Amino acid sequence: MTCDRLVCANCAAPVNEGRCPVCRASRERMQRQDGMFANLSPAALIALLVALVAVALLANQTA
Repeated sequence: MTCDRLVCANCAAPVNEGRCPVCRASRERMQRQDGMFANLSPAALIALLVALVAVALLANQTA
C-alpha cells in the first residue's frame, strides 16, 4: 500500500505531504514496511505470477 491516497485523520491532508507529526510518522512507518514487491503494480505482479507458472510447467514437461 502506498500513502498517495491516504488522508490523515489528524489534519485532513494527504499523508504523503507530511503536514503534521502524525502524517510524518505514518509515512515513515509505511516506508519501513515496504517489502521487495511493494513498488510493483498489480498488473506487474500478475505478469510475474504467470511467468512463474509458465516456467514451472516447462520444467515439469522436461522432467
